[in-house]
Amino acid sequence: MKAARAANLGVLFLVELGAVAAAAYWGVTLGVPAGLAWLLGLAAPAALIVLWGACGSPRAPYRMRGAARAGFETLWFGAGAVALVAAGAVGWAVAFALVCAVSKTLAVAWGQ
Repeated sequence: MKAARAANLGVLFLVELGAVAAAAYWGVTLGVPAGLAWLLGLAAPAALIVLWGACGSPRAPYRMRGAARAGFETLWFGAGAVALVAAGAVGWAVAFALVCAVSKTLAVAWGQ
């Protein structure tokens, strides 16, 4: 069981990175001029990183708990899934959302 809990922490970290990567992918695949696409490809993940740093990370100055935390994480990880859908990667979006849901459910059950 200890190994499963450790693996889940690794999955949680990977889905955090996945949400940021999805935002970047959305930005660069928008079909706008190249300069704007790269700007959006940098700005969208930067916005998610700033939000995570302010509210989601263990050392966040505005760390949320309980229902507020659940709502924040739903919106934050949901933004990654929505970015994938908007970029046309619907299958990846569904897979990402499922992995997030399972991993976060296990994290709550295991008190992670």
